[in-house]
Amino acid sequence: MDLKNKTVIITGASSGIGKSCAEQFAKKGANLVLGARQYVTLCEIAQDLEQRYGIKAIAVQCDVSKESDCIDLINHANSTFKRIDVLVNNAGISMRALFNDLDLLVLRNLMDVNFWGAVYCTKYALPELLKHKGSVVGVSSIAGYRGLPGRTGYSASKFALNGFLESLRVENLKTGLHVMIASPGFTASNIRNVALAKDGTSQGETSMDEAKMMSSDEVATIIVRGIEQRKRSLIMTAQGKLTVFLNKVLPAWLDGLVYNHFTKEKDPLIK
Repeated sequence: MDLKNKTVIITGASSGIGKSCAEQFAKKGANLVLGARQYVTLCEIAQDLEQRYGIKAIAVQCDVSKESDCIDLINHANSTFKRIDVLVNNAGISMRALFNDLDLLVLRNLMDVNFWGAVYCTKYALPELLKHKGSVVGVSSIAGYRGLPGRTGYSASKFALNGFLESLRVENLKTGLHVMIASPGFTASNIRNVALAKDGTSQGETSMDEAKMMSSDEVATIIVRGIEQRKRSLIMTAQGKLTVFLNKVLPAWLDGLVYNHFTKEKDPLIK
């Protein structure tokens, strides 16, 4: 896909991977519809990208857990650009708590944002995406292939996202719609700082070493290249590829490896 003059919608575009994706698409000459809850920040990003890359970008305040906000996001894209070529379902939240201690509202919030947000946006963008043989992208995680301790809600939401997108892909094998599941490794961003604790409050300080992680710019570059090449799925790290492989061939052994890995977190939940 040549992205020049295409219309790209990105959710969760005010920071992290979403913001970096906006930059990478703008470099390619795509026009942008940026959605997130942080409207002032979005407006600043849109204006900056317009000035630097000569593209058109609009900001739409959007909480993807609300179906009406997702409809509004898609309607803004259609009314402004008269077409939709790429939808990047990036908006997401994380969590860190053992299920035994968890307020179930936390799990529900994870599903509402990470799963239902992607479903809502995809549903209402689909007619235009089909018309232009466009791309639907879900920013997933290795946690969507292998359940992680202390992340029951996060893993559940990413497993659900992967299943939804795989089903959508098969339904549209003959329509020209491109469906891609993008699974970064651990990425340095604010997602862990604002991850939900057992009571639904933000956990604050991250429990992981951010310096050893992928940058959001690296992830965005891989995602944009994957869309251009119409890739089926992207597992972005050697550790992630090994985890997916071991989960297929030696799942019980991998249980122990994953357990031991998470005992080494800062202030570990399992010991």
